Amino acid sequence: MATQLTEAVRRRSTRRPSAAEGPRHPAVALAMALPCAALLVVLFGGWDHLAAQADAVATLIGR
Repeated sequence: MATQLTEAVRRRSTRRPSAAEGPRHPAVALAMALPCAALLVVLFGGWDHLAAQADAVATLIGR
């Protein structure tokens, strides 16, 4: 079993990344994260909590 594991690691480490696997634009991460965050806010009723936290932060900053 250890031989199989080391073979898999060796094969994975020698694979060259293609140009398409390079760093992604931050907007891509934002486009993926915002729908998930919105869904969680709606499902768990977090809108009131989010508003309360934003108000607390604004008060701390002094605005």
